[in-house]
Amino acid sequence: MQLNKMFAKRAGLILGLTIGILSFYNCKDDKKTITQTEVNFNKEGTLSILKNDTSKIDLDIEFADTDFDIQTGLMYRSSMEKLQGMLFVFEDETERYFYMKNTKIPLDLIYIDADKNIVSFQKNAKPFDETSLPSNEPAKYVLEVNAGMVDVWGVSVGDSISFIAD
Repeated sequence: MQLNKMFAKRAGLILGLTIGILSFYNCKDDKKTITQTEVNFNKEGTLSILKNDTSKIDLDIEFADTDFDIQTGLMYRSSMEKLQGMLFVFEDETERYFYMKNTKIPLDLIYIDADKNIVSFQKNAKPFDETSLPSNEPAKYVLEVNAGMVDVWGVSVGDSISFIAD
């Protein structure tokens, strides 16, 4: 019995010292900062927007064709060049809903059907805005480019795209 009391007393003392030490280290003014690594553009292909007036715009693109890439998209990037974009490639054609969570740069979203025809777009999507940006039409592809480029290039519903991987 006496041995159990002595053991309990020591265990209590060890526990008390451990809590005290942990409290001391947790209260230190040593602030840890987490910095986000910049994600850089990695050209994976070329995409052409083919205008109905026979002109075209050529872009360097990255593909978002895996679950991870589709979920991440252009999140955490600080910039993108004028003639760059990200093409989301889905297995099926259905109405799409995008949002700008963790996306630092304003974007235009161009929704494209399985025949590679532009069916709709959402212009000037605001950074970090979680409002739904629907395609309003079935889409198999979504092209994200810098905000304002749909107007600069004169992109219209009915224009089409073609793309190749590098």
